Amino acid sequence: MTNKEPHSDDTALSPRASTVFVDADACPVRDEIVTCARRHNVPVIMVSNGGIRPGADPLVRLKIVAQGADEADKWIADEATDGDIVVTNDIPLAARVIEGGACALRPDGRPLTKDNIGQVLAMRDLMADIRSANPFHQSSGSSFGKQQRSAFSHQLEILLRQVAG
Repeated sequence: MTNKEPHSDDTALSPRASTVFVDADACPVRDEIVTCARRHNVPVIMVSNGGIRPGADPLVRLKIVAQGADEADKWIADEATDGDIVVTNDIPLAARVIEGGACALRPDGRPLTKDNIGQVLAMRDLMADIRSANPFHQSSGSSFGKQQRSAFSHQLEILLRQVAG
C-alpha cells in the first residue's frame, strides 16, 4: 500500500487509510460491507447517483455524483488507488481500478484481479454479442442469496486483512 493523499473533498479520511469504494446504486451487500469495514476500522465511500439514504456510521460516507450512466464509475476510477478495495459488478470499472492498483470484488464474492480481468472482460463482451445476435436468448440469471452474501463477506475479510498487513 502506498502513502496517499486523502480522497478529494474528504478531510475525514487519514492519508494512509485504505478505503472501500462501493458502486452503491444496485449493490446488494451494502450492509455486509459496513459490518466488515467497522470490524477493521476502514472507511467506506458509497458512491451513488442518488436514492440511497446516508447511514449514521461515521466510517461510511455517501458520495452523490451527477446523474448519468457512468458518473459513479468515473468518480470511483478517479479516486481509487493502490490499497483500496472497490466493490462493483461493473467489469470495465473493475478493469480501470485494477489497472490503478486497487482491488476489485464482485458482490457475489468473486475477486477480480490482474490475472482474470482480461478473461472476464472477454466473457462479458461475448455474452453481449450473443444477446444482441439473438434477442430471444434467455440468460440463466442466478439468484442472490445467503451463500453469495457469505462468500462476499469472507472474501472482503481476506482483502481487508491483506491491505492492512
